[in-house]
Amino acid sequence: MRVFVAGATGVLGRQLLPLLAAHGHQVVGMARHASAEVRSSPNVELVTADALDPSAVASAVRRAAPDGIVNLLTAIPTELNTRRMAKEFQLTNRLRTEGTRSLLAAAAANGVQRVLGEGLAYAYDPGGSGPADEDQPLWRDPPREFAPVLKALIELEQQTREAGGLVLRVGHLYGPGTIYAPNGYFVRQVKARAVPLIHRSSATFSFTHVEDAATAMLAALDLDVSGVLNVVDDTPASIADWLPGLAALLDAPPPRHLPRPLVRLAVGGWGLAFLSRLRGADNARARRILNWQPRYPSWRQGFEHDFPRHAAAAAEEISAHPGTRHDH
Repeated sequence: MRVFVAGATGVLGRQLLPLLAAHGHQVVGMARHASAEVRSSPNVELVTADALDPSAVASAVRRAAPDGIVNLLTAIPTELNTRRMAKEFQLTNRLRTEGTRSLLAAAAANGVQRVLGEGLAYAYDPGGSGPADEDQPLWRDPPREFAPVLKALIELEQQTREAGGLVLRVGHLYGPGTIYAPNGYFVRQVKARAVPLIHRSSATFSFTHVEDAATAMLAALDLDVSGVLNVVDDTPASIADWLPGLAALLDAPPPRHLPRPLVRLAVGGWGLAFLSRLRGADNARARRILNWQPRYPSWRQGFEHDFPRHAAAAAEEISAHPGTRHDH
């Protein structure tokens, strides 16, 4: 299959392009700027175009003549200020709405039959219980800073569904290039003890390693499936479990426990909701329909893979002191 990937130089694009090529696909990646890293991949062609310029997108798709299009368009800051999330996501929101509209118009004009998009699996309404499947509603009354982000995601999904495409709702992406990478922003914050735990937090995280997100995209390309699917790991995790576990894995101090009013003052309404109210997601439908399973079924396995030196040191410590419990 000839595959056109928009957002080729992003975190997920850098994983997906070489994977597609390794499985025999001809790949054309579109990005706003050239990337030596992407160009070095065999059987991958990179074109530059502004995703917010409909004529440029139309021209790029026409020249590529793809059989399928994968929409990974985002412009998420590497260091996000949750108090200013609405402003810092303005470009990403436009890419998810205007950029998607241009891509789908180009797909229709060129007879492209297969369209995939990237959504989020942690925008479910927190009022329900247990991990949310795809039939559960998205956030009905989101925090003010998150409202325009959610609106753009809903529009992306609606446009993609109307075009007969499939949106893969990914969880908290971790792995190379993400905020959870060894040099990523969130990891630096954990090391600095700047990510607190909140009393009686119900926040549950469904993580997705970027490698697993890429393999799900690969699997979905060859299937006639539309709608939305949760592409997350098998083990939704309470923040009270995974945050201290990650800190221990990093040899960082344990997170502080702070009251809600102080956290809201520091990180705003969305930051507070992120740390205290998020709902996990269920991946059963994606596993069945895509015949896919994550390489990293839980955050523990994924983080221990990404931080091998720390994981090995922790294992040695446990071995040396078998009577001591370590949450890592």
